[in-house]
Amino acid sequence: MSLNVDIQSKLGAFELDVQLRTKAGTTVVFGRSGSGKTSLINAIAGLTTPDQGRIAFRHTVLFDAQSGIHVPSHQRRIGYVFQNARLFPHLSVSQNLDFGARFAKEPLSVAERRQMIDTLGIEALLNRRIAALSGGEQQRVALGRALLSVPRLLLMDEPLAALDTARKQEILPYFERLHAQGGPPMIYVTHDMSEIVRLADNILVLRDGRSVVGGTVEDVLADPANVKLIGVQDAGALVQGIISGHEADGLSTIDLSAGQLHVPKIGAPVGAKVRMRIRAQDVILSVSEPKDLSSQNILRARITEIQTGEGPSVAIALRTGSDRLLARITRRALAQMQLEVGQEVWAVLKANAVPPSAIARSENNGVVA
Repeated sequence: MSLNVDIQSKLGAFELDVQLRTKAGTTVVFGRSGSGKTSLINAIAGLTTPDQGRIAFRHTVLFDAQSGIHVPSHQRRIGYVFQNARLFPHLSVSQNLDFGARFAKEPLSVAERRQMIDTLGIEALLNRRIAALSGGEQQRVALGRALLSVPRLLLMDEPLAALDTARKQEILPYFERLHAQGGPPMIYVTHDMSEIVRLADNILVLRDGRSVVGGTVEDVLADPANVKLIGVQDAGALVQGIISGHEADGLSTIDLSAGQLHVPKIGAPVGAKVRMRIRAQDVILSVSEPKDLSSQNILRARITEIQTGEGPSVAIALRTGSDRLLARITRRALAQMQLEVGQEVWAVLKANAVPPSAIARSENNGVVA
């Protein structure tokens, strides 16, 4: 994809100073409310003009303050799905889709349009008015309208934020299917970790209008220095595994590179590859092999980094086989256990610490439930 952004803007009292370098796949822009996420993608879309800097996509310069280049938004071939669908209420679903197709440089063929409609599951909605759609259905139509413009890049501004949990679960699989079927590269804005697990290849973290860390989602989430940036409640590493069994007691077994995890039963077949987020606060450490515990999820690990801060907690990076984990413990526990880098320990976590919302099919980012 090769999107390069280096922009600065002053929006009232708010200052935006962001650098983004990303290539293929889905890049998540993550940050708290007011961190500048929407301001960033509005600038990429051409809806706002930065004061300084440069935006280039592939071999095209979209904005360059020094050279006076500012490609109008309708010429950038960028699709945009807003937090609220922003569909035309006086038009049918089919007519809203037609509006998006008007902006395509090379419109989809009839067969391609039919496949896109089938992928999004909106064929039965084509003759309906927008007022007759649920929130999740409206967002699927908005995504279809954006895709029919045949964009080179797709921007998604917290498209699920206005939906309740049930509607989010309804629409997320369609986003995942689009990703799996090789749709256009996406810049996806969210502050929801479950969406990151399911969709992200890369991540950029914003704070107070500035880009503070970026890279592959695995590297950023596994770095103990980023715990406070992500949030102590959400911080946790991603691990890869393969489902090896579904047990009669309601648990599924997942084979990791250095052991097994037993988690609440998930809706994916044996042999499926999965990606899981394990929160740092759910990992317990032991310096000796635990025995007679209620938890059967015990992994041997090695400490690779210890990150201390000003508060009472310490973030510890672990390596278990080829996977990485994070643990968050107190300074007191660190001292009492005499933990140090290079030390072998055991990581323990409850089965319920990895709910279905924290698991995604890694070979196609498909949803499991």
